[in-house]
Amino acid sequence: MTATGVGFSAFLGERPAVGRRLAVTVLAGGPGGEREVSLESGRAVAEALRALGHQVFLNDIAPDQLAALARQVDCIFVALHGTFGEDGQLQQILEERGLAYTGSGPEACRLAMDKAAAKARFIEAGLPTPRFAVAAAGTIDEAVACWTLPVVVKPVREGSSLCCRIMRETAALRPAVEEVVRRYGDCLIEEYIPGLELTVGILGDAALDPLEIRTRREFYDYRAKYLDDDTIYDFEIDLPSDLLGRLRDMSLTAHRVLGCRGFSRVDWRVNPETLRPYILEVNVIPGLTSHSLLPKAAARMGLSMAGLCQFLINDGLQRRCGGRC
Repeated sequence: MTATGVGFSAFLGERPAVGRRLAVTVLAGGPGGEREVSLESGRAVAEALRALGHQVFLNDIAPDQLAALARQVDCIFVALHGTFGEDGQLQQILEERGLAYTGSGPEACRLAMDKAAAKARFIEAGLPTPRFAVAAAGTIDEAVACWTLPVVVKPVREGSSLCCRIMRETAALRPAVEEVVRRYGDCLIEEYIPGLELTVGILGDAALDPLEIRTRREFYDYRAKYLDDDTIYDFEIDLPSDLLGRLRDMSLTAHRVLGCRGFSRVDWRVNPETLRPYILEVNVIPGLTSHSLLPKAAARMGLSMAGLCQFLINDGLQRRCGGRC
């Protein structure tokens, strides 16, 4: 199901779930490299929920800092990007405590965070993805030996384009891979796909309209995502309408084959000459900041930030009560 004609009015209502004021703990921050972005997402979510009249508690959290989970609330809103919040660790704790929470479960989070494992699932599902290899401490020579540059080098389990680089010089490839392996344990080496950078948001069972990202930087890196004010986001994409429709359909397939639920964001590269799309990854807790892509796509369909957050809470509550609330 795609966003076009999906009947978004079914969840456009910005009213507290089950007609009452809810107590919600918003979790943000965390121990990972995306901490600052996560704090910004958490503040935006808390502001939106308070505007709806909910009682909101905004808390930082870490594996050794779980006091916020002892508070009695109706739902936990997970706005934690990257390590601990997006890799399934936190979701496993929430499941064990029987708490209602937003977004995907532990296994889907673990799978989506592991780019190599996720790409294997994409291949099984017939989704096109760039050729890749994984380098670890003992396999760097083998991993770097068979590539024609340019290639992309990045951590296997990290987000926000942290330590992600496009390598165009042979002499620089091995040192770059060694650095990622040293810092993160392993490294994804991926075929570089020239062309357009697109993303497709998923909300419930709907794929939202594709969004093109244009930046003055070499690619949509951390600074372009969160710091630059001149990054361009455009829904009017110079690609055939049938291709854009296929991107929505394939994005929903990717969301489902990883077992995601509630929401996600699927990132693509499209070669404008061959019109071939390539899926890069699925983000199970996409950014919710003023720069973020999923809120932009939801707003295009008439869903405000408050409505988006309310939908995700409703989804978490319905899942916890088995659809009986």
